[in-house]
Amino acid sequence: MTRSSLPIAALTLGLSLTLAACGSGGGDAAAASSGTDGDWSGQTLTVWIMEGTNPDADPFFDEVATAFEEQTGATLDVQFQPWASAHDKFTTAIAGGTTPDVAEIGTTWTPEFAEVGALADLTDLVADAGLDDDLVPGLQEAGTVDGALYGMPWYAGVRSFVYRTDLFEQAGIAVPTTWDELRQAALTLKQTFPDTTAWPIAGDSQYGVMPFVWGAGGQIAEQDGDTWTSGIDSDAARDGIEFYTDMALQDGVSTAAATTWKETDLLKAFEQGDAAMMITGSWTPKTILTDAPDLEGKIGAFPIPGQDGGISPSFLGGSHLGIFNESDKQDLAWEFVQMMSTGEFAQRWADEANYFPGQASLLEAAAESDDPLVAPFAQQMVDGGASLPVTPLYGQIQGKKTVETMLQSILSGKQTVEQATSTAADDMNATFAG
Repeated sequence: MTRSSLPIAALTLGLSLTLAACGSGGGDAAAASSGTDGDWSGQTLTVWIMEGTNPDADPFFDEVATAFEEQTGATLDVQFQPWASAHDKFTTAIAGGTTPDVAEIGTTWTPEFAEVGALADLTDLVADAGLDDDLVPGLQEAGTVDGALYGMPWYAGVRSFVYRTDLFEQAGIAVPTTWDELRQAALTLKQTFPDTTAWPIAGDSQYGVMPFVWGAGGQIAEQDGDTWTSGIDSDAARDGIEFYTDMALQDGVSTAAATTWKETDLLKAFEQGDAAMMITGSWTPKTILTDAPDLEGKIGAFPIPGQDGGISPSFLGGSHLGIFNESDKQDLAWEFVQMMSTGEFAQRWADEANYFPGQASLLEAAAESDDPLVAPFAQQMVDGGASLPVTPLYGQIQGKKTVETMLQSILSGKQTVEQATSTAADDMNATFAG
């Protein structure tokens, strides 16, 4: 296997115009045939993988390359790309017709690349392989545009609560199963441990508030035909946002400093013993135990409870594997995608990278684990994994940090929930209209 680093090209602003003739979505990967009947000896498949997700990626892909060559006869050329520059590099490659055969694509990018015609339609390939009912729903939804699947679910993580089991035990608190119980748990922690922030409400994290918007029956945005409209100012969404922000403003279980906190700030506070619980990603418990080994045996996790029971949805984020229409090795590319996204290699990648696989049957097995730092996150992902609005326009909204600005204006007391959500909705709708 060879690895190389390609030069970073300038972002091509005319991408959508260049590819407009391709229409919405891409071609059909099943329609391309190599004519080799499973033997691709002498061919090389070029793959872009994002750098840093798996710290042991080199030995992992050495094994993948060996297995891939044994199965297909082809050589694998994996090229690692930094996340920070990857989006610009993709758009430049798409516009210039220099894409790889296959690439790891962030779930929020897949609709964008599909809508400009860059990605192959995998729908029939997935169905023919008997996998259409064995994909994690939230990941599958995030990769689907106009009813066709353009991103094969590979791996994902989800956010739930991580908490100090020793503090809960000392305060006599059971794991919350409703919002009322969650609020009462936070209040009890505040009273019992006044020097520890019970539940810091991070103002610079959109993903902390989303479960309460969805859990109250609201939506971030809704689609009607080809039109998207913000739902952040609906009565239901406001109820969820008010519950979340009132934990800081009315109940005082947070700290004023958290108004500007990112998720990394939450993690730091928890590792230093300054927070009793937090909403954080499924990939963080191992980090916590590495950074703060004294917390071994003192932390646990639980799904974000529903308003009156059950589980509130939480954003399921991760990566797809996409096949590019420019590739003349569509069948070979699909062989690689299947190898990586199902079975042994999918499970191993998830384990090594501290994420969950995108194959539903593998995820369900994780949900049955007796590991208290694995099973709750897996349950959250199975029963409460949600996707963001599946439109590239939402990426612009994220770039402007519309939801975070809304949160911070509420937490700082500058605006009421009604005022801040109205402002956020107007901003979203302007982006959707544009």
